[in-house]
Parts: sequence; structure tokens; C-alpha cells
Amino acid sequence: MPRYTVHVRGEWLAVPCQNHANTIGWLGKEAVRRYMKNKPDNGGFTSVEEVKFYVRRCKGLGLLDLDDTVEDALEDNEFVEVVIEGDIMSPDFIPSQPEGVHLYSKYREPEQYISLDGNSLTTEDLVSLGKGLYKIKLTPEAEAKVKRSRDVIERIVKEQTVVYGITTGFGKFARTVIPNSKLWELQVNLVRSHSAGVGKPLSPERSRMLLALRINVLAKGYSGISLETLQQVIEAFNASCLPYIPEKGTVGASGDLAPLSHLTLGLIGEGKMWSPKSGWADAKYGLALINGTQMITSLGCEAVERASAIARQADIVAALTLEVLKGTTRAFDTDIHAVRPHRGQIEVAFRFRSLLDSDHHPSEIAESHRFCDRVQDAYTMRCCPQVHGVVNDTIAFVKDIMMTEINSATDNPMVFAQRAETISGGNFHGEYPAKALDYLAIGVHELAAISERRIERLCNPSLSELPAFLVTEGGLNSGFMVAHCTAAALVSENKALCHPSSVDSLSTSAATEDHVSMGGWAARKALRVIEHVEQVLAIELLAACQGIEFLRPLRTTTPLEKVYDLVRSVVRPWMKDRFMAPDIEAAHRLLVEQKVWEVAEPYIEKYRREHIPESRPVSPTAFTLGLLAVNACAGHDESCQNEL
Repeated sequence: MPRYTVHVRGEWLAVPCQNHANTIGWLGKEAVRRYMKNKPDNGGFTSVEEVKFYVRRCKGLGLLDLDDTVEDALEDNEFVEVVIEGDIMSPDFIPSQPEGVHLYSKYREPEQYISLDGNSLTTEDLVSLGKGLYKIKLTPEAEAKVKRSRDVIERIVKEQTVVYGITTGFGKFARTVIPNSKLWELQVNLVRSHSAGVGKPLSPERSRMLLALRINVLAKGYSGISLETLQQVIEAFNASCLPYIPEKGTVGASGDLAPLSHLTLGLIGEGKMWSPKSGWADAKYGLALINGTQMITSLGCEAVERASAIARQADIVAALTLEVLKGTTRAFDTDIHAVRPHRGQIEVAFRFRSLLDSDHHPSEIAESHRFCDRVQDAYTMRCCPQVHGVVNDTIAFVKDIMMTEINSATDNPMVFAQRAETISGGNFHGEYPAKALDYLAIGVHELAAISERRIERLCNPSLSELPAFLVTEGGLNSGFMVAHCTAAALVSENKALCHPSSVDSLSTSAATEDHVSMGGWAARKALRVIEHVEQVLAIELLAACQGIEFLRPLRTTTPLEKVYDLVRSVVRPWMKDRFMAPDIEAAHRLLVEQKVWEVAEPYIEKYRREHIPESRPVSPTAFTLGLLAVNACAGHDESCQNEL
């Protein structure tokens, strides 16, 4: 006999259906009848017949026709919602879906697994787990380590040994010994009382990352969790059962206590949980689960991966702008960067050469001004290797810290099975990821700061030799005038967001936790900074492609023409004013999905194969004479020759 799970005003009701000919309308009425039966006041209704409602699927929120039969419209045990007409719920209350949940209407249960051992997870793996591309399983070695550490905990409880957080209270109550008969209550109370976060819930992707990272840390075998409990957590992850986790509430010391407590609350059956099949529902499923820096770190891993993606593509966008503004490629010469050999600087200069080398990729635009008398370019073009380069090096530095952090044990106390003892320490403190993510925000912001200045040059006719604001019939049309204002606004907002959160510390827990990292805010604002960077570069990408329109019929290099074609596949040329926000969003999506990189990367790598090693040795004498000559020129540079 088929049965359906029906949501009515916050209650979940199991409704069996003996007759396949019953309609969706019947199912709704039966659910309302059962709801009224469970309420002392009948839920405020006098009869089922007076209740007006509509029915929709929990997955995808599709409305159902009340006259369709349940057999035709629903699968067995499907989750549906009855919405009473006239009901109004505060948008600040637990929403029917978290941010981004619409993505899960396309959710397909993955078939492949990632094996976690607590030591080898990468930031790329974690982002893939967040996207729901893999399930999780433990390695046999991890299972053995978890069992051994659990044996230590069992012995501690049996012998009634006093150990912080296991047989004592927490924080200020660390000296309060708890009897064995109340240890279960101790753990449950911990989770309940610490579930004190506020704000919007994390998106499904970020909740999955947080849960996956917590599993990876527990797999190290230093937490004392039982293997059975850990397997239940893994089962919840693999079923995409995601707890309701508010984004605000962690100070980043003693771990991310509030977010991880909310995560655990769902797993012990007292919170809200969401899955692609059910939507939000009451959970059906203690210190080992909530200690650690996994919220800071999981969001930090997303930030690092998005920062890496936009940094690569920023070089491509800037190269396109340089072509439109008829800049010189001489500033990217190999020898210049060989004598200041920062890794990021060398790589960015290489990417510019791979995209702009007119000997390798003939450019009619470059050829049109080969022998012009223009002197050196503005810093926003000439200094891209130096400015973009340090961003790349910053990302690499932060990624190294994140890679260490995601494979570290951050619990307290730590259970050392080989020593058969527990030790209290401070690995839960979030200072490492907090400082790193503050640094990441400061570094990546510069991509937007320099991009906004290039947008100004594209829009300003006295600097670009193009129509004002990149549009014909200026005055009648405003073109990119306010798009540039948007870029400026985002850059200005980033300046405030780049103030380091980790320079702040407020004492908590009655001065027991007297120094905190504020890493949760560091992670969230780093993501916001990166999103703004993506949006500013999306505007520059649109502006550069629009500039190309005024240089036709001349063509740029092959890889940059491919980038232009990609943009034009989603945004048409700006012939006259139109609603611009959708164009910016379309370009932003190309960058977030790394489509710009996918188009250009084959040309960059082909150039790499053909030109590495390509640097020429510079003799000390020649370099000294050259430096004297440059200084004597008092700032003047070579003519605009585009040969490398």
C-alpha cells in the first residue's frame, strides 16, 4: 500500500493510500483531517470542508492538480506539502528552502565515492563534495583508528576518570564532574545550548562541505567518536540530509561551536534537516561532533577555489582590455620578469604573452598600431604581472594553509589511542584559517581595484580613443556609464570588507575563552569580496568586448577572439541602451563556471609547450647599463612595438 509524507503547517504526517484512484485533492483533505485531529483546537478549523488549500511537491516545489490521481502524479512515499490559503509566515522564520536550494531540483544521487582517511582531502575534493558529485566512505585504516580512540573513551567512562568534556562540564564548568548516569544528558544539553546561531542558513552546497569536512576530521581518529555514530553521519551525508545551520554565531575559538552544534542538532533528531526529496523536515536521526574549525575552513576552501578561478581569468580579461586600448606587450618580456622572479609575476606575464604574442597569434589590432609614437602604458595594464602576480602568490599561500587545516585534528580533548590517554590543547583555535582568509580577501580585492581602473579607461574617450561609455549616440544612450559606477561601488565596499576580522578578539565563556579568532566572519566576508571581484571583472569583460565592436573589422588574437565569441554567445553587442543587469549576470556566470578559462586554457598550454624554457640569460653588465639608460630617460619608454 503506497504512503505519502505530507507537510501541513510545520507538521509531517504519514498518509497511507489504499485506493490508487484517490486524487491529490483527497490526499490534501486527508492530511488536513489528520492535522486537525492532532490539535486541541482542531487547528482553528471547524471542518475539513471549509479549508482551502493547494498541494505542491517538496522537491522542486511543483504545484499539483487537485483532480489528478495520486497514482498518476506521485511516486510511492513522495514528500508533498499542503499550503493553506491565507497562511502567511514570516520570511525570517525557518524558510521552506535555504538559499540555493533550487539547484537541488536537478539533484542526482552520485554513484562515485571519495574515500576519506583524514589526511589526503584536497580543497578541490571538498568543493566537489559540496556540489554533490560524490558520496563518502571511510578507508579501512580510518575505521581502525576511530575504533581505537573510541576504546580509550569507553575505558575513561568505565573507570570514571575525570577528563574535560567527557566526564566534566565545559568551558567555565570544566571542574564540574558529571556522574556516569548523566553523561548522555550532558552531551545532549551541550548540543542544545550551543545551537544558538542566527541568520540565514548555509546553502546546501556549503552545508555539504561543512559536513564532509567534519567527517574527514573525525576520520583521523583523535575525537573519540564511535564508528557507529560516524557511519550514521556518513549515511546522512550520502543521502544529502543536511542540517539547518545558521551562518552567524561563531567567534572562531573552541572551534565553530554554534554552527557545528546546529549541524549535530539535526543528527540527534532535534533540529531541522533538508534533503532533495523532502525539503525541510523535522530531523529523524555530543563534544566529538561540535569541536573544530570546520565552518571557517569549509567556507575558506570554497573561497580559495573561487579565488583561484577568478585570478586565472582576470589575466584573460585584462589582456583583452589591453588589446582594445592598443597597449604594448613589451612590458611582459621574459627577461623583465626573470630579474624579479616572483612565481606569480612570472606566470601572469607568461599568460599575457601566450594570449597576445602577435608572432604566434597574429593580431590585426596590434598590427594597426605597431609603429605608433605612444610611450609606456598606464600602470593598470603595464603592471598586471606585478599586481595580479602577488594575488596568485597570496592564493597559493592561503591554499597551503587550508590544505593543512582540512587534514588536521582540531578537537579538544584529543584522544591519543597509542598512548591510551586524552590531552586538552588548543587545536580548535581558528587563528590560522582566520588570518589566512583575511589575507586572501586583501589580496584578491586588488583584482577588482585594478579592473575598475581599466573599466574607467575603456569608458573614458580621452583615454581610450573610443566613443564615450562605449556606445553610439551618446547622450541619447548612456552605455556603460552606470555599469562603471557599479564596479566602483563594489570596489569601495570591498575596501571596508578587507578590514581584517582577525585583529579583533572578545573574551567569551566567562573569560575561559579569552582570545578568539573571529574566523567565521573572515571566511564569510572573504567569499563576499571574491563575489564582488567576479562581478567587477564581469563588467570589464563586457566593456572590453564592447570595445572590440568599435575596432571592427580588425581582429584580435585567436584565443581572445574565442573569448569574444564566448561572451557574444550569451550577451549581444550594445547597440543602444537596454536592461543591463542580466548582461552582467550572464558574464558573471561565465566567470563563476570558468568558461572563459576553458576557452583560453588550450592556447595558453600550447604556448607553454612551445616556449618553455624561453628566458634568455641577462649579463650583469648589460643589465646595469640598461638600468642606467632607463633612469636617464626620466620615465620615458620605448615606442609601442608589439613584438616580443
